[in-house]
Amino acid sequence: MPDLTAPFVDFCVNVIGTYGLIAIFVLMILESACIPIPSEAIMLYGGFLVSAGQQSFWPVVIAGVAGNLVGSLIAYWVGFYKGREWVLEIRWLHVTPKRLEAAERWFAVRGDWTVLICRCLPILRTFISLPAGIARMPLGRFVTFTVIGCIPWVIMLTLIGKAVGANWKSFEHHLHVVDYAIVAAVVVAIAWLVIRNVRSRGDSAGGPATS
Repeated sequence: MPDLTAPFVDFCVNVIGTYGLIAIFVLMILESACIPIPSEAIMLYGGFLVSAGQQSFWPVVIAGVAGNLVGSLIAYWVGFYKGREWVLEIRWLHVTPKRLEAAERWFAVRGDWTVLICRCLPILRTFISLPAGIARMPLGRFVTFTVIGCIPWVIMLTLIGKAVGANWKSFEHHLHVVDYAIVAAVVVAIAWLVIRNVRSRGDSAGGPATS
């Protein structure tokens, strides 16, 4: 499989190599604010720097978690303040008031677990904050479950980067298999929604003529 994130990885390596913990913090903010910079590359390389003696383990983890939280809050507030009207204006999403209300009810009942689980999944963890804000998930619960969900992810990647050392980049490449699987699942889900939408429109258009 092609490494579609290679340019982002090289960018992360160059920036972190120059600015250290500040770069990890800022890059994790961007990654969590719906900008698809791979956190795998950020934290694995941070772990490599720990193994090389250039950084300490816990400062790297704290920088990653803090950046994750700040970026998530940015995305949350964008969704919170832009809200319903902003999403409903994006026509190609086919988001209706009824569907938006269903999403809000889902977050009201299962929002905690949704945020928690998505924090540990590639790609989804980058974008989950936006719908959480749109659904008006309580801020305290959002922050709590964001922190609980991102700590294991950040620690795991940092530990792996520390363990594999100079081989961190080859390990990061293997993690993209999971990314591709998630992308494929999302594409299939979107295709299914589009097909269902087209069929429902066809049925509604043909119904009166038949009767």
